[in-house]
Amino acid sequence: MAKGALVLVVGPSGAGKDTLIAAAREALVGDGRFVFPRRVVTRDAVAELEDHDSIGREGFEAARRHGAFALDWEAHGLCYALPGSIDAAIAAGRIVVANVSRRVIPEALRKYDRARVMLITAEAVVRARRLAGRGRESAEDVAARLKREGAPVPEGVTPVVIDNSGALERGITAFIAALGRIAAE
Repeated sequence: MAKGALVLVVGPSGAGKDTLIAAAREALVGDGRFVFPRRVVTRDAVAELEDHDSIGREGFEAARRHGAFALDWEAHGLCYALPGSIDAAIAAGRIVVANVSRRVIPEALRKYDRARVMLITAEAVVRARRLAGRGRESAEDVAARLKREGAPVPEGVTPVVIDNSGALERGITAFIAALGRIAAE
């Protein structure tokens, strides 16, 4: 049986993580090796910008207490989680691909034998344009988000780095190729 893995997609806001994941999900729709779970987030989803299941804070805490999540974390004043169903997918040899916070990497590495980190980057000017285009934050909030690079990838972790500053097709191609390499390990 193929070995399952958890691909932790991380990077600064506006780097294009969700865009690359959505493109890979579409391109790999017939490839049963890959699973793209919906995150659970304590924020309403904007359909054209995000793909997650929304939940209130109380519901999130109740689900956490009942073991509904494989991994969970807090970032930017919100709670995030990956559903417990990813454990069965990984055990069945599938590659689970998810956008997560860098803060959850140490826990994921302890929990999963085959956790791989994929760091998506983009130049600050590109990220600023993308964040402003979302329309979720004021110009001041966007500027503050750009100043906050986030936690570094933990020491000893060598991520696959994809620069998503240029043409989207180039980023998508690099992302899907990296997933293929992980699946072939």
